[in-house]
Amino acid sequence: MIRVLVVDDDPLVREGLGFILATADDIEVVGQAADGAEGVERARSLTPDVVLMDLRMPGTDGREATAELMSLPHPPKVLALTTFDTDAHVISVLDAGASGYLLKETPPPEIIDAVRDTAGGGTVLSARHARVLLDKYSENGVNARRNRAGAALDRLTGREREVVRCVAEGLTNAEAAERLHCSPGTVKAHLASIFTRLGIDNRVRLAILGHDAGILDGPDGEPGPAE
Repeated sequence: MIRVLVVDDDPLVREGLGFILATADDIEVVGQAADGAEGVERARSLTPDVVLMDLRMPGTDGREATAELMSLPHPPKVLALTTFDTDAHVISVLDAGASGYLLKETPPPEIIDAVRDTAGGGTVLSARHARVLLDKYSENGVNARRNRAGAALDRLTGREREVVRCVAEGLTNAEAAERLHCSPGTVKAHLASIFTRLGIDNRVRLAILGHDAGILDGPDGEPGPAE
């Protein structure tokens, strides 16, 4: 079962999300919280797998609460909830450690899929914000970052580099498996190996590393030359 904690200052939103998630056989809503501070305390005691975290709340907001959760010995995955997907707010919570974000207007089946993807180590991020996020990390020192990132990817096998390319393109494990003609479990195993080799703990940072190395510039997952 995927254990979920819902953090939102609107009781109707909390109840609505609880109702939606309760329709999934593999998801259990273990608790709710009305603000970020309460969310952190409840996460400490309930140890959820995924926290659905509202961005805008009085007191401790979603970004601050996410940063506190990431400092726990065994932090949960955080999926941010937002009404307006403005770049500043989305990038802020991703910088704090969230695995992605979800618009509150998202259809119920997609909310359930997003929770499952997040629990499995996936990143829930629109293509537009994936590009904004990657561009943010590529504004200065492009060549130096590319050299460092390229040296890091040189430690990987050819197959692992293909997986990095898939992650940089924003593909899920299932989509990467279809492209690479293997099972999602094999992709997940490759990711575990990649994270260990590179000292990276989530897909967003791996996507940034791949982007810095220019892995999307060259064919077949090979980094293109630095300019």
